[in-house]
Amino acid sequence: MAAYKRVLLKLSGEALMGDDAFGINRNTIERMVAEIKEISELGVEIAIVIGGGNIFRGMTGSTAGMDRATADYMGMMATIMNALALQDAMKQAGVEARVQSALRIDQVVEPYIRPRAMRHLEEGKIVIFAAGTGNPFFTTDTAAALRGIEVGAEIVLKATKVDGVYTADPKKDPSATRYDSISFDEAISKNLQVMDATAFALCRDQKMPIKVFSIVKEGSLKRMIMGEPEGTLVHV
Repeated sequence: MAAYKRVLLKLSGEALMGDDAFGINRNTIERMVAEIKEISELGVEIAIVIGGGNIFRGMTGSTAGMDRATADYMGMMATIMNALALQDAMKQAGVEARVQSALRIDQVVEPYIRPRAMRHLEEGKIVIFAAGTGNPFFTTDTAAALRGIEVGAEIVLKATKVDGVYTADPKKDPSATRYDSISFDEAISKNLQVMDATAFALCRDQKMPIKVFSIVKEGSLKRMIMGEPEGTLVHV
């Protein structure tokens, strides 16, 4: 039996690249969709917030001399492209999904309307939230925290390329060890940078737990949903 009824899954744009240098790797997205389909068939209601870093990152654009707000809007457009690709892969796998965007592009995707998103979830459809919060200067981590709280998710699942939160960067420090669980306050005091500060504070204040896990580790999503030990739980 699944440990959660409704979850918010945060996928980075970079996770869609697989081993490619940029863009969307078809094999990678199909594998992710297969895992998402499996937990959906368990009766888990799934909302997804997707990033755009595989196409364009607002922060990178602004550091290259571009106006930060303009760069962030470009990043939001990249998340819409990723959301459409994810929706298409789900359709081909027989999974019904809806894309809701914080920026209005009514010919292509639905606008973000909370009651409609809630209804989709209750009907068993997967809802993919695109364009972040619709505001520059806020990351898709913040969008994940915000949407998770808005739709009443029980937990935010942050999918990364690392299998949890470590005492230090495991790529730089081979002696780094992974936490099975850690409190928000401890993560702040140790400056572990689980999510960006705004998203992290929002989850902490609303008592929304975060689970950090590796999306590249096969079967990790289902194990976590079934309540098996996987990744790192950040809690109040």
